[in-house]
Amino acid sequence: MPRRFACAVGAPRCGTTTLSRLLAKHPDVAFSSVKEPHFFSRYDLNELTERELREALKNDYLPRYFGHCSPDKLWAEGSVSYLYAADRMPPILRVWPDAKFIVAVRDPLTMLPSLHQRLLYAGDEVVDDFAKAWALTSERAQGRRIPRSCVAPEFLRYDEIGRLGKYLERFFDVVGRERCFVAVYDDLVADPSTLYRRLLEFLELPDDGRRDFPRYRAGQGYKIAWLQRLLKRPPLAVRGIAAGEKYRERVKPLDRGSRKGPAPLLLQAVTAGRKRLLRWNKAPPPPIRLDVRLRREIRDTLADDVAHLSQLIGRDLSHWLAV
Repeated sequence: MPRRFACAVGAPRCGTTTLSRLLAKHPDVAFSSVKEPHFFSRYDLNELTERELREALKNDYLPRYFGHCSPDKLWAEGSVSYLYAADRMPPILRVWPDAKFIVAVRDPLTMLPSLHQRLLYAGDEVVDDFAKAWALTSERAQGRRIPRSCVAPEFLRYDEIGRLGKYLERFFDVVGRERCFVAVYDDLVADPSTLYRRLLEFLELPDDGRRDFPRYRAGQGYKIAWLQRLLKRPPLAVRGIAAGEKYRERVKPLDRGSRKGPAPLLLQAVTAGRKRLLRWNKAPPPPIRLDVRLRREIRDTLADDVAHLSQLIGRDLSHWLAV
């Protein structure tokens, strides 16, 4: 069991992948084998006794995602769902009382269309026009118009996912403001070096001398939508073999002697074929354009939340919602 632990908890499309990969390359950090395990948001561990909680982590979480890691390093992961599941964070603090959390925030007028584009690429969204997808939020809040391929319907609630002030306040209330480092996307773009140094100081890590700061997970597109969804979100019956490696890592049984998985050669062949098809289907993403009417609607919906976020982090963010 490691002594130190940290999470980059979201929000999506706000630079968490970039920050996570920068940390993963630090010599004193051991990052999870899958960047987003979503372990603590998927399972409610609050009612477990201390012994049961530690057993659950030792039996499934730690060996699955950190089996390659040395316990003397800072262990870290980057599940963006945690920001929206603050009520499930107390088990982390029970095991690691000094745990720290990285929260990234971004102008919703750029975050939400970017998230929509990412969900299309991942196979969770099927409505390719963001204005139409935004208009569906009330129906989706009632469980309607949810694509069969979608594994996280809550992220289709663009109006709700964009309320960063609301969810950051809840997160502060549960884990404590002092345990959180808030990274504003504007700073990551304008001066990544300074932001990274501040993050290392917050995590009590030495400067590793990094001077290059690439951006990860830029928008991606595809040629054929149905093929993209099939490859990214295959039918449940064949998902264990046809899905991507990250998904299989999340769900594979740890005791291979008790459950028989697919033959290694077959799995390798399917994985290689899937990757070739994904590469063939890849295309530049379409440009993101929001008309004035939609920008005003998003602004009017989220203006109060942006003002609240500004108060929470002590920074004027009013320019975010300029039309």
